[in-house]
Amino acid sequence: AGPGSYSVGTMSERFDCHYCRDPLQGKKYVQKEGRHCCVKCFDKICANTCIECKKPIGADSKELHFKNRYWHDSCFRCFKCYTSLVNEPFMLRENNKVWCSNCTAAEDAPRCKGCFKPIIAGDQNVEYKKMVWHKDCFTCSQCKQVIGSGSFFPKGDDFYCVSCHEHKFAKTCAKCKNPITSGGLTYQEQPWHSECFICSNCKKQLGGKRFTAVEDQFYCVDCYKECVAKKCAGCKNPITGFGRGTSVVNYEEESWHDYCFKCTKCARPLANKRFVCHNGKIYCAECPKRL
Repeated sequence: AGPGSYSVGTMSERFDCHYCRDPLQGKKYVQKEGRHCCVKCFDKICANTCIECKKPIGADSKELHFKNRYWHDSCFRCFKCYTSLVNEPFMLRENNKVWCSNCTAAEDAPRCKGCFKPIIAGDQNVEYKKMVWHKDCFTCSQCKQVIGSGSFFPKGDDFYCVSCHEHKFAKTCAKCKNPITSGGLTYQEQPWHSECFICSNCKKQLGGKRFTAVEDQFYCVDCYKECVAKKCAGCKNPITGFGRGTSVVNYEEESWHDYCFKCTKCARPLANKRFVCHNGKIYCAECPKRL
């Protein structure tokens, strides 16, 4: 901005006002575009209008201009913060309003999703999916504590710290009743921590391994064979239900692998067939007749 293109002085020679023809000698006058006029005519006819206050800028006022726009020096202030912009950097924005550089930067800065105030250079901030917050404005929707740059979980338009997310949304382990924050497994539609789903005997984790459930207790294959499984009355090995011979034959408090339940004399398989028990031994229906 600069001063207006006219000069003010006191006339020492014989000149008349260009407009009212009053003599100007010894009087204060204004010279503009090669014409001399009295102060009264200048203020009434020639003075520029201040773009801010809409009043004439008289000969006795200081005038600033920029791109064919004119201001009183007292009107040349930031539209936002009202700081005087005489001899200060400024920007002419919409509606012919002048802004200081600080307010311009703040106005053009992204707005915090939390407080809706501008985030200016140097402010610590958090960005997520084209949204931005001041670091201290990014808080948990549940406990209202500052998340800042810490871990969080989004749920719709809300954000939760790790602790609140665990208590509000995480599944609860069927054994320890604590939240399952990562991993875990499901058995019979119930969630478990991997470290909680273990063999009742040796305490090894059973996730991804074969196991047997007995009265709400879980056993790995080795412990089930050793500690729980019935022993076959024929081969004396554990009946595990795994691999060959998953079917079991039970008779008078004794059990057999289905492939071990056979005639003592002819070795004919007797699972799901008629048999005879004689002197504690199992026979097919024909062999006792030959004894």
